[in-house]
Amino acid sequence: MNFHILTTKSVKEFLLTIPNIKEFFDDDILVSQEIGDGNLNFVFIVKSQKDPTKALIVKQAVPYLRCAGKDFPLSRQRMSFEIRALQNYAKLVPSLAPKIYYEDEEMSLVVMQYLSEHIIFRKGLMKSNYYDNFAEHISIFLAHTLFYTSSLYLDSSQKRHFMDNFNANRELCKLTEDFVFTFPYMEHETNFIDENCLNEAKIFFSKMQFKRSVLSLKYKFMSQSDALLHGDLHTGSIMVNKKETFVIDPEFAFFGPFGFDIGALIANLINAYISHFYESGDKAYQEWILQTIKEIFEKFELKFLTLWDAQNESALITPNFIDAKTLSEFKKDFMKKVFQDSIGYAGCKMARRVFGIAGVEEIRGLKDANKRKEANLRALKTSVKLIENYENIENLDELMDIITKVQKNS
Repeated sequence: MNFHILTTKSVKEFLLTIPNIKEFFDDDILVSQEIGDGNLNFVFIVKSQKDPTKALIVKQAVPYLRCAGKDFPLSRQRMSFEIRALQNYAKLVPSLAPKIYYEDEEMSLVVMQYLSEHIIFRKGLMKSNYYDNFAEHISIFLAHTLFYTSSLYLDSSQKRHFMDNFNANRELCKLTEDFVFTFPYMEHETNFIDENCLNEAKIFFSKMQFKRSVLSLKYKFMSQSDALLHGDLHTGSIMVNKKETFVIDPEFAFFGPFGFDIGALIANLINAYISHFYESGDKAYQEWILQTIKEIFEKFELKFLTLWDAQNESALITPNFIDAKTLSEFKKDFMKKVFQDSIGYAGCKMARRVFGIAGVEEIRGLKDANKRKEANLRALKTSVKLIENYENIENLDELMDIITKVQKNS
């Protein structure tokens, strides 16, 4: 089918041409609503008029940046990479990704499960909701999606063939290069600077040693193809309830450094931790967030190493090449480097939210101007500490010490 942009009317007509979806709705009259609140795509919810619990989500990429309009073209091929990533999740972590009912790369759309009993993780964190299964679930997602798409599991031919399916995601990688690693650290027209933070922004933009560390992390992002990444794993790309976790929106999927997805998630959790100094003052909840960060790292490493220990041969390891003791030492050093890179990327992901175009709701949405400024500056100080020290942070206790000390001294 030739590409055309769907509307609330035409999306219903389109779905009824797909046999398994027509069967899903059982010839019911459909109602639809456009609910997308992201920067890139259009999202529809389509329900049965007779039974509103019977519903599906339709996500379509259009040939421009949604938040900026038609004057800012963007290839709709990004949906192809999201579809391919979701197909991979269906194989590797089926309980942690929404069910796909239909995908169409020509129409740049995917039809998937409506998660009616779940909430965006960011919203849940803002409401001080506890999700005691989250660290376990997301560590499974990270360990499995990273290990099974890497040279620690695949042979060289498999890895390169897999990468071919994502290498063309150039535009969204460039968006990350610009809006995570570059523009938020300099004078740039796309930045959003709170009028109360103009002096602080000027000082921040002059930190050259900080920028030197950012360049190192940016270069790894641009050149290191460790594994298939989600590419934008923040708390707005995860839906949760007390029992389940679902990862959504992987349109930024590409092959990059192991630590990037982990760091992105950790950055958002630290921002949530900071926001509660001003939003709720709930110290117990802040401690839960810090404990969740620790558990994510601990559980991820344990699961990742368990998968690695079970794999005797891969693109990296040839049987009888190295003895068990030396390989164990190699793995220990390897995981330490992934941990440190994750911290560096967490710093970048935090810093870019302060003066960059895309802030986080839990901080930029604070109504009191003084509280908003203080929260932004706490986040900025934390991010600078992480980026300047990531290569020297040895363990989780040192990471927790940095996070908490910055808040005490702010």
